[in-house]
Amino acid sequence: MPEYVVSILDFMSSLFVFSIGVVVLFIIGLFFHDRLQNTDAVLHNYPVIGHLRYIFSEMGEFFRQYFFAMDREEMPFNRAERQWVYRAASGQDNTVAFGSTKYLREAGTSIFVNCPYPTLDEDAALSQPLRIGPYSRNPFDAKSIFNISGMSFGALSAPAVKALSNGARMAGCWMNTGEGALSSHHLEGGCDLVFQMGTAKYGVRNDDGSLNDDKLKEIADYPQLRMFEIKLSQGAKPGKGGILPGDKVTEEIARVRGIVAGEDSISPNRHPEINSNEDLLDFIHHIREVTGKPVGFKCVIGAFGWLERLMEVIKERGIESAPDFITIDSADGGTGAAPMPLMDNVGIPLKESLPLVADILLNAGMKERIRLIASGKLITPAEVCWALCVGADFVISARGFMFSLGCIQALKCNKNTCPTGITTHNKRLQQGLDPTDKATRVANYCENLVHEVEMLAHSCGVAEPRKLKRFHVRIVQGDGRSVPLDELYPQIHST
Repeated sequence: MPEYVVSILDFMSSLFVFSIGVVVLFIIGLFFHDRLQNTDAVLHNYPVIGHLRYIFSEMGEFFRQYFFAMDREEMPFNRAERQWVYRAASGQDNTVAFGSTKYLREAGTSIFVNCPYPTLDEDAALSQPLRIGPYSRNPFDAKSIFNISGMSFGALSAPAVKALSNGARMAGCWMNTGEGALSSHHLEGGCDLVFQMGTAKYGVRNDDGSLNDDKLKEIADYPQLRMFEIKLSQGAKPGKGGILPGDKVTEEIARVRGIVAGEDSISPNRHPEINSNEDLLDFIHHIREVTGKPVGFKCVIGAFGWLERLMEVIKERGIESAPDFITIDSADGGTGAAPMPLMDNVGIPLKESLPLVADILLNAGMKERIRLIASGKLITPAEVCWALCVGADFVISARGFMFSLGCIQALKCNKNTCPTGITTHNKRLQQGLDPTDKATRVANYCENLVHEVEMLAHSCGVAEPRKLKRFHVRIVQGDGRSVPLDELYPQIHST
């Protein structure tokens, strides 16, 4: 055997022995470290092997997703829901075989009432644009029933925002900026935009956090900026403002928002200017006057008597004083970061709150004046159809469009370690997110979802989705029987 081969083998053998020695020394060192520390009882009593508990606990959520959970078991979204979005986004065949895996007797399940004489293709009609803000100087004729909900640049990466913006333009839907202000990435795609004004007023704020009218007017001058949404609260954290960890506050994000780079960005838990229904209408009027654009607000419903009183104040002031739209978020809505007590226990889910708000508007005679937008876990055609049956004019989704970008529900949105590049500002992780390719997926998802919503509507015997009513859907009760939605939530017209 040649001498150089012998030398290589000797070197590799020595390296192997050295590596074994390092590993042994590391284990011995870890043993004494665990044994001598007194802050963790498991590691003290079971040195070295006690670390396996934390490793398995950390990896458990991923193992469950791939190996153990059934198609309909996971939360917040199960495999069947995610796979539908993935197929719709990629333009693949979205049919299934052999039978549904959905348990149709579970309480709360929606069952649509098919008509014996469904709508023929030649009798079908496309949903027409719906005007929002008739009393503003620049009303918005919104084309799509399904749109992109608020996700901030900061919570999302720049490539993700670019992909969403371009995809929204291709699909003809609007994109909400989220409370993180307006960036060049939002504008790049050329889509219709809704500017969300959170409690910190990012992008339109003075140094003390108050509203800067000059900055507000400057943003309103962008032609593709169609509406302004005042965020009172969101479903994942009612009563608390936005949370952006400092390691996600880059120099660019800090510049766009008007804050300090590298520091946690915590928004106030409400707008200091708004302390009553009268204040809310005053604030809406002010923004509408400065911008000339439609203005509404977003909230999650807990207490609801204030909404009934708001309708009374609007009647006193005149119908032109009303918000142009109200976005109702579900208590099970998502976010990048929120305290668990708020995310788990505060607010009313959309299944209960949306019918309630729709009835308040209807009974006040405001249903045509104030457009109703539904938000919160509505990512599949059936869920969107349910919202339209209840009385929503539009449906918006955030996490559905994240899935269309390639989100795998890794639940790392708050860690800046998102493996798909969607919610991280790590350049290496962002490299796998091609905005051009993902924009096509965003558009496919929106278009395919709307197509299947229309299919459900035609099965119920109506020409287009907004003609769906509450009697078109039944809701399964605890005993397994279904009840028409209009019996659970009867609509009483005011006189």
